[in-house]
Amino acid sequence: MTSKEQYLKAYDQQLRTDAETPSAIDVTRLGPLRLVTFAGGRGFITYQDLGGTHHIPTLVTTALDHFRAIPEISSVEWKTRGHDNAPGLHEALIAHGFVPEDPESIMIGPLEALAQEVQLPAGVTLRKIEGEADIRAMSAMADEAFGDPTSTRMADALLARLARNDGMELWVAEADGRIVSCGRLEPVPGTDFAGIWGGSTLKAYRGRGIYRALTAARARSALAMGKTLVHSDSTEFSRPILERSGLLKVSTTIPYFWRR
Repeated sequence: MTSKEQYLKAYDQQLRTDAETPSAIDVTRLGPLRLVTFAGGRGFITYQDLGGTHHIPTLVTTALDHFRAIPEISSVEWKTRGHDNAPGLHEALIAHGFVPEDPESIMIGPLEALAQEVQLPAGVTLRKIEGEADIRAMSAMADEAFGDPTSTRMADALLARLARNDGMELWVAEADGRIVSCGRLEPVPGTDFAGIWGGSTLKAYRGRGIYRALTAARARSALAMGKTLVHSDSTEFSRPILERSGLLKVSTTIPYFWRR
């Protein structure tokens, strides 16, 4: 078995369980599906294996009905993986009003490969944050980096997670008196994995090694927790950086969103 096959097997067996959603408010089982409610009115649908089921349209209908019946839910994400056997799933999701976003690469590799010392540009510093003011500033910066309107929803959800003490860490890079890059570290309980998520850097500060340094800092923190593997769903901006650090693209994922 190749390293890629080993990593994909570990991903399917260790991560596609309740370990995937440690911050869930509620998880309801529907056949092979896990219907997850998060803070901030977010629904999330995931599963370990659809098993080539012939009832995919019915599953999609019933799953969406579950969330439609919860007034607080404003959006639902159905997380698909490129290596799954799910014929007709795309068509069923589109028919029910789900809209696909850009595909991302599922990246996996040894944490040690990421935990290298990286020379930061002059005037740039890294730190882990926990205070509300810092978290709201970080969230606003991420909205700016992605070209989205500034919203308080993500900051509110992150603050609620920190209050539950589920192990998540928030890291930022600062320069010129402001936060310019950020990312989350999410150790997955009961597994070998830690996830690296939410990476964003302001356009003016890209290409200077800041994201790579922020990733290395999170990797070192995860190693100190006893984790050995890292996983991330990566955009085409971050994928090459992770590949240069020894991670492998083992599959793809496309999020489909329904919005009320």
